[in-house]
Amino acid sequence: MANEEKLYNKSDVYTGAELVDYEISMSIPEALLLTLTFTGIILLTVTGNVMVIISIFIYRPLRSVQNMFLISLAVADITLAVIVMPIHLIYTILDKWIFGVHICEMWLTFDVLCCTASILNLCAIALDRYWAIHDPINYARKRTMRHVLFMISCVWVISALVSIPPLLGWNDWPEYFDENTPCKLSEEKGYVIYSACGTFYVPMVIMTIVYFKIYRTTRKRLRERAKASSAQIGLKSSQLSSSGMQDQKLLALPAEGNSSNLTTTEVDNASPSNSGSPISKAKKSNVKIKLNRESSDDFENNGAKADSGCENKNEIQKYWEEKQKISLSKERRAARVLGVVMGVFVACWLPYFIMYVANAFCSQCRISKGLFVFMTWLGYVNSSLNPVIYTIFNIDFRHSFHKLFCCQRI
Repeated sequence: MANEEKLYNKSDVYTGAELVDYEISMSIPEALLLTLTFTGIILLTVTGNVMVIISIFIYRPLRSVQNMFLISLAVADITLAVIVMPIHLIYTILDKWIFGVHICEMWLTFDVLCCTASILNLCAIALDRYWAIHDPINYARKRTMRHVLFMISCVWVISALVSIPPLLGWNDWPEYFDENTPCKLSEEKGYVIYSACGTFYVPMVIMTIVYFKIYRTTRKRLRERAKASSAQIGLKSSQLSSSGMQDQKLLALPAEGNSSNLTTTEVDNASPSNSGSPISKAKKSNVKIKLNRESSDDFENNGAKADSGCENKNEIQKYWEEKQKISLSKERRAARVLGVVMGVFVACWLPYFIMYVANAFCSQCRISKGLFVFMTWLGYVNSSLNPVIYTIFNIDFRHSFHKLFCCQRI
């Protein structure tokens, strides 16, 4: 049984010169669980980001200039999932670097490059949203394909400037490298500060400030719009009320006798010869009674119109309250979206970069291998969540994803 267990925990890898015999550093159940979990993260990252790219290219409502930022973000996340994550999975299970010094340097460089590009693309998206909200008219003219591609180029150039220096000598890597030498990022203090700031801390500060300003600007605009609507509706209500009162006064004039007296005089003048006869007096009385009845009917109709005006005013008030609820709902939804974006980003990457800086400056702050792997892959998970975060709140992406999953024609 011991020999069988040893056989299952051993494997051979061809390195180009000879077969190297190695053992898995963990039990088979642990290795299997780790493999399934990390493979799921890799597949989710690749699938989600590939769907984002396909949707933008083939779904017409998504063919906008600003969505080029999402393509750049997806490319960075796919590269991370295809090149960096699988090698990290093998390295974690074996607990030994078996690919040689050159692949080690390439792998570490791509790790920093892709992670930095992913985070900086998030920062570029935040800045693009802020400019579009803060100065929509002027920025609409500036937001051309050339402008967007220039920003994307800056993202990748900065990422290269952060990741390449160790290849040029800014590192503390050992001169002699064998299979027992760990493949890890440089812990040279100057480079740690440089890379941590360029990759995470500076973008995090920029994103925090930008998203706070986006939220404040959006909230301010919603309130201004609500006040304008309130003033407009209030004006209409006062006009309606004033019109109703004027109609009420005009219609109430006959009841006061002015109009009926005028009509009675006209009737009297129309029959002067019969003014003294009983018959003419009876006619005059009938005319007065009829006019008084008509005046009373007009007054009642006027009262009905006034009641109708009050009902209209109540309906306007209800409409205004409903509109206020919608505006507040928009504010809460905007705050929730920004909270999700920043919350997921910080939750995924902050633990890793705290550990990254602490390892370089605190010799007694060494953490366990398991915690190191967890924090590293927690940062990688952000790349699998980016398609979800930046598309779940977009109805066009939801429609596109639904049609892609159902194999429908877009």
